Amino acid sequence: MRFLPAALTALALSSAPAFAQQCGGSFSSFVNGLKSEAVSRGHDRATVDRFFANAQQSPSVLKADRAQGVFQLDFTTFSRRLISANRIQNGTAKGKQYASTFQRIEQTYGVPRGILSAFWAFETDFGGFQGDFNTRNALITLAHDCRRPELFRPQVFAALKLYEKGDFSPTGTTGAWAGEIGQVQMLPLDILENGVDGDGDGHVRLKESAPDALMSGAKMLHSLGWRPNEPWLQEVTVPQNLDWTQTGLQTQLRASQWASMGVKPRSGAMLAPNLPASILLPQGRHGPAFLVYPNYNVLFEWNKSFVYVLTAAYFGTRLEGAPVFNAGTPDAGLSGAQMKQLQQKLVNRGYDVGGVDGILGEKTREAVQAVQKQLGMPADAWPTPALLQRM
Repeated sequence: MRFLPAALTALALSSAPAFAQQCGGSFSSFVNGLKSEAVSRGHDRATVDRFFANAQQSPSVLKADRAQGVFQLDFTTFSRRLISANRIQNGTAKGKQYASTFQRIEQTYGVPRGILSAFWAFETDFGGFQGDFNTRNALITLAHDCRRPELFRPQVFAALKLYEKGDFSPTGTTGAWAGEIGQVQMLPLDILENGVDGDGDGHVRLKESAPDALMSGAKMLHSLGWRPNEPWLQEVTVPQNLDWTQTGLQTQLRASQWASMGVKPRSGAMLAPNLPASILLPQGRHGPAFLVYPNYNVLFEWNKSFVYVLTAAYFGTRLEGAPVFNAGTPDAGLSGAQMKQLQQKLVNRGYDVGGVDGILGEKTREAVQAVQKQLGMPADAWPTPALLQRM
């Protein structure tokens, strides 16, 4: 799921009337507060009443929000679950079917079809399943829930604006549990800011129109900082005498500098020798290895999950002809319960792991690498039972 830039979130919250109930409490009172705020923002009262009519809290949305165990999987397992021969075949076929749209996208926004198709595949299986949660109710439910109201409250008002434009139905628009809509799953604010009428019918309808969805997704990536004509990821091999403390997103060197240390492309030549790049070892020094360029970091604005973003980035290269990655022979990792134990130990040592959730995200990886270095272990950011025992 996508997250709002911090500055935009702060602006959205600062513009809310002081009397508005920010989250929690009676659901009906909360909805009435949203309605009052909408009117204070200048929306027509009758339109507001129609938009919020019969709004309901959704227990199934809250259940889905609390159950995201799939992100606890390691990269190899996760990627093999999401990438299949059928998806590769469909991605190739869709590339041909919408060749003219992808050509427009590349000319206008500089976003390659591979990376866009990867998100299209993972988000909705190329539009085949877009979610059946009522979007309005999902957004209001998550705005009412006090876990991330700063993200979802502004999305409710964005959905109201889409409704006024004729591109949203309070009762008929459905999508993902977290309020994303359409074939590439965009939140209402993303649609308002980056929605593109790709098929020329005068509307931005991301559910029904693949050109609308693809053009809009490309514009969003472009607005987030995608750099045209630059790569995002390349599989490499790494020498076993590499300084492992230099691996991870926190360290960037020119690709040519990595090459001088013995890092080599697994196939072909180094894609961009003069660009800054980082070495990612998702399962440590004995597992897969990737060189990631500046465009890779843009993808975290689409999804915050480390394993999801890396898998999407890799799948984008597969759709453009890259071979299957070398899984290597990584050291055994941790179970979800063990990962939580490790994260709690890291928190107790003063590290910010982004939450004790059993998910090996970037903050946990950075903390693991720091502790590995302190303990004199290979600092490759891959937590193992041996590390847990040492701690």
